[in-house]
Amino acid sequence: MADIFQNIGDAIFFWMAWIIIPFIMEILPAIGGFIILVKKHFTLKKSTQSLEGRFPEITIIVPVYNSADTLYDCIKSINDSTYPNELIDILLVNNMSTDNSFDVYRQLQNDYKDLAIQWLNSKQGKSKALNLALFNAKGKYIVHIDSDGLLDKDAIENIVTRFECNEDIHCMTGAIMVNPELVDNTKGFAKRLLRKCEFFEYAQAFLAGRNFQSEFDSVFTLSGAFSAFRKSTILKTQMYNTDTLCEDTHVTLQIRKILKQKVHLCENAIFYVEPIENVSRLYLQRQRWQRGELEVAHMFLEKEMKLVKGFASNFMIRVIIFDHTFAFPRMIWYFALLCLMLFYYDLSLVLGSIAIIFTLYILSAFLFYMVILGYLKSKPDIKKYYRTKWYLCILMPLYNLMVFWFRFAGIINGINTSSSWRARTPDEESDAFRTVVRKDFKHVASLFGKLRKVANNEADIN
Repeated sequence: MADIFQNIGDAIFFWMAWIIIPFIMEILPAIGGFIILVKKHFTLKKSTQSLEGRFPEITIIVPVYNSADTLYDCIKSINDSTYPNELIDILLVNNMSTDNSFDVYRQLQNDYKDLAIQWLNSKQGKSKALNLALFNAKGKYIVHIDSDGLLDKDAIENIVTRFECNEDIHCMTGAIMVNPELVDNTKGFAKRLLRKCEFFEYAQAFLAGRNFQSEFDSVFTLSGAFSAFRKSTILKTQMYNTDTLCEDTHVTLQIRKILKQKVHLCENAIFYVEPIENVSRLYLQRQRWQRGELEVAHMFLEKEMKLVKGFASNFMIRVIIFDHTFAFPRMIWYFALLCLMLFYYDLSLVLGSIAIIFTLYILSAFLFYMVILGYLKSKPDIKKYYRTKWYLCILMPLYNLMVFWFRFAGIINGINTSSSWRARTPDEESDAFRTVVRKDFKHVASLFGKLRKVANNEADIN
């Protein structure tokens, strides 16, 4: 009888150990996201009304760096928006472009004469270029978008309306989504599938994840691709910082820590970005994000990270601990499943646990999928496109696993190297690894050679 209870206890411990992580980290947030969706469906109707033509003047800042291929379409999306052109002031802040971006600017002036478009030159990096634009901004609200994306038709109107109807909102991030048209036009099955997964990931991150975070005032980063501020708020900060890869996260934490203001998401203001070029670019992007997050956390949270109570009182510390400190046990957790067989666990038990974990991740992806369909209710075209991609719920666990290892590489490189926009590609990482291995083996071979020589000399003496 004792053996039976022992076996039952071992089985419960085994299954709890391998299932508790995906359940807490994925399933519960998905359920929470669904509940928040229902809540916001009613609260947004009460807090948001039509401005009925009473629009304020705004400034849109667009950083330019070799943006000749995308700048025209970006500005065209502003012109085609529902916001009145006469109330839009556009600042194109150029950061040492070497292509014909300025020629595109001149063409824009000719084609869109009712848009106020100014060109500003800066030679001190992106952050200082953005600061230059902020000092020249005239609008009540400052909208920051990247030059390689497109605004949804009503994105500007929706985000300004949210500001005007809620005086307690001082800054917001828009919802970033991958351009579905560019995804479908991708040549090559593998590349197109990668971009579809990225589209699915962005939809989950903004329309589910950040919506959930916004309700609990736990948005960690205002997206640099599309964010908006009250001018009176952003000018009270220390502006964009030049000492980090993630100037958008730095501004976010300034607003939180210095101004004590909340950070919100405007879920119906969509900005479409270009899909990732390939796996190598995805690797570089996620490394840069991870390293920038570490840098900014070090600037703002170093003292609080030393306090145990910070974990309970500060969500930013919990994010850092989950993304970085927990990354190492998560890495061990992945490999431990494969090592269980060395401890005489039955193969069917190990494979069964993997199957259950994978099924839980698929379930969580499907719950997020249902939540996002609700958020896209006012966007019938993009909702229709997203609805047809239901099968990606099955692939997202594998995609997210790949992204985890990319981000983990960013943690390791952030420890070993200094801040730089120039991160190493996977091929460069492999070359560097082989170089280190060859160098280490060379030292080992040299050591064995010296030992062999000493041993031979002693043999000759004897």
